[in-house]
Amino acid sequence: MIHDLAVIGGGINGAGIAADAAGRGLSVLLAEKSDLGGATSSASSKLIHGGLRYLEHFEFRLVREALEEREVLLANAGHIIWPQRFILPQIAGGRSGLALRAGLFLYDNLGKRRQIPASGAIDLRRDPAGYALRSEVKQGFTYWDCRVDDARLVVLNARAAADRGAAIKTRTLVQSASVEDGLWRIQLKDETGVHEVRARALVNAAGPWVEGVGGRVTDTRHVLPVRLVKGSHIVVPRISGANDAYLCQNADGRVVFAIPYEERFTLIGTTEIAFDGDPAGATISDQEEDYLLDLARQFFVTPPQRSDIVWRYAGVRPLFDEEGGDNASAVSRDYRLELHLKDGAPLLTVLGGKLTTYRRLAEAAMMKLRGHFPQMGRAWTASSPLPGGDLGEGGLDGFIRRLCRMHRGFDAAFLGRLARRYGSCVDDVLGDAEGPADLGATLGAGLTAREVAYLRDKEWAMTPDDVLWRRTKCGLHMSAAQQTAAREALVRLL
Repeated sequence: MIHDLAVIGGGINGAGIAADAAGRGLSVLLAEKSDLGGATSSASSKLIHGGLRYLEHFEFRLVREALEEREVLLANAGHIIWPQRFILPQIAGGRSGLALRAGLFLYDNLGKRRQIPASGAIDLRRDPAGYALRSEVKQGFTYWDCRVDDARLVVLNARAAADRGAAIKTRTLVQSASVEDGLWRIQLKDETGVHEVRARALVNAAGPWVEGVGGRVTDTRHVLPVRLVKGSHIVVPRISGANDAYLCQNADGRVVFAIPYEERFTLIGTTEIAFDGDPAGATISDQEEDYLLDLARQFFVTPPQRSDIVWRYAGVRPLFDEEGGDNASAVSRDYRLELHLKDGAPLLTVLGGKLTTYRRLAEAAMMKLRGHFPQMGRAWTASSPLPGGDLGEGGLDGFIRRLCRMHRGFDAAFLGRLARRYGSCVDDVLGDAEGPADLGATLGAGLTAREVAYLRDKEWAMTPDDVLWRRTKCGLHMSAAQQTAAREALVRLL
């Protein structure tokens, strides 16, 4: 079989392109060397946002596009994307009130708001959001963005692609690619050996490995500059009173988020430092932890200590860097698509981008390739829910109420957690189960053998980490002993 399109990389950009192309009628193969969303795309700040701070760098087009996409994604994936109020405390030595008001006015008006409230001033001495903050922080502003389960966003795009005929190959390394008779001949290596596939066009969406993958494509040179930037996060028990999200300004001009996470935790990040090495080995340093903890101490009455950290992670972004300056925070989060022809066969290279704008990036990729596929259908993803996203009347809350009425044998909190992972696909997880006893063994934190089987069969889960830390966050809710027991059980179940 000859595929129309072969996509290298199963992060958010690769999965988004695969879904878009498959929905336009193209034959698609996606190859990912590890797990879907196994690197950068699951190591984000877990936000679908316009990028308020990008306004300082005059990236108005990027912010407008991201704000528009915020509404589109919230409509199409309301089970894994949730509106969130943010508090922007005003501090001495920080950005002026006038600058903050101007920035928030632009943020409210650059993109049309349908489900997202407007920003406003806030008296932190009276609003409950101020209870978590130090007494000297008296005034500030509120604005709204969205939280997202980033790893599930990747998996759901892969599901959307597979539902439309795409072949999704995880744990599959692209060893080489060359052109023969106008077709790409691609050598894939998986646990069963080396296999060759052929495709009319090739997309390199390998994220921080984009240059290395390019080097394995015969005679292909990547002349565009790529800067690798590491972002690190820590997760701590919920900071007392911090039930809103906070955007904290540091004296160095950078900002750090403190975001409610997984019911009873706070996610703090991100750092941004230059990175040189294998992105697979990226970890948070002691210095980065100190930076995040120090910032928390500047703002919160009961800041976390290093001993409070329950999870830490780091990811590497490949940023398209035209300027080559020293400030990683100032490098654009915009994307760049470069189309080259090798002996008549197209190669599309994806550089940069951000989680929020992946769908627009995928549409732009299809426009780049349209001349090579005249049979390609129209754009479709803007108005089509991702798997599980057709929640019906009342959105997620309405869906959960109906779910609880239909499945009275289950605890409402348990059903709510499933709904926030699977949306309208939750019945595919529960099957014919009438109560907890029908779901098989319990592995901890509400994870059951029935859910694991769904993740294995429908979402390409193959290892304990795929389940505990990406497709669910159950590992975060387990003790060390429970994690060990769950891992042993998952080895048997996967």
